[in-house]
Amino acid sequence: MEKLFESSLWSTRFIVLLAVIFGLIGGIILFIVASVDIYDTAKFVYTTYSNHAHPKTFHEDVVGGIIGAVDFYLIGVVMLIFSFGLYELFISEIDAAKCEEGETNKILAIHSLDQLKDKISKVIVMVLVVGFFQKVGHTAYSGALDMLYFALSIMAVAVGLYFLGKVGKH
Repeated sequence: MEKLFESSLWSTRFIVLLAVIFGLIGGIILFIVASVDIYDTAKFVYTTYSNHAHPKTFHEDVVGGIIGAVDFYLIGVVMLIFSFGLYELFISEIDAAKCEEGETNKILAIHSLDQLKDKISKVIVMVLVVGFFQKVGHTAYSGALDMLYFALSIMAVAVGLYFLGKVGKH
């Protein structure tokens, strides 16, 4: 009875496959949406230049569209890391990730929940940084105090990224 229960309990780990599959689907969708956004931005640039027009917010719109797409790509990467990590932690190592010499690809190698959390959190911080710069591009500055706040916020982001790079290194 105990052996049957433990076997059944151990088999429930396969429910994680739902998160793996739908995480992969979510990542693929985000990559497609980001690619369509880049295409739309390129089409906007082509249309604007072919009509010899130059709207007042042209540069902000182009940069905002590209940065928004980068945001989606980064979130898609989070979904892929999440899916690969869950699969490796709960189901099995991914044999296709191993090199010919038997070494595992270090980018996606995840051996604990802490490693998975660390990789995902670093990418999420990058998503927040990209989102910050996207918002900054559409902000109007009305005086010296606004520019001071802008400079301080960039310094805070730089310091945060510096310390984020130190995490996990001894």
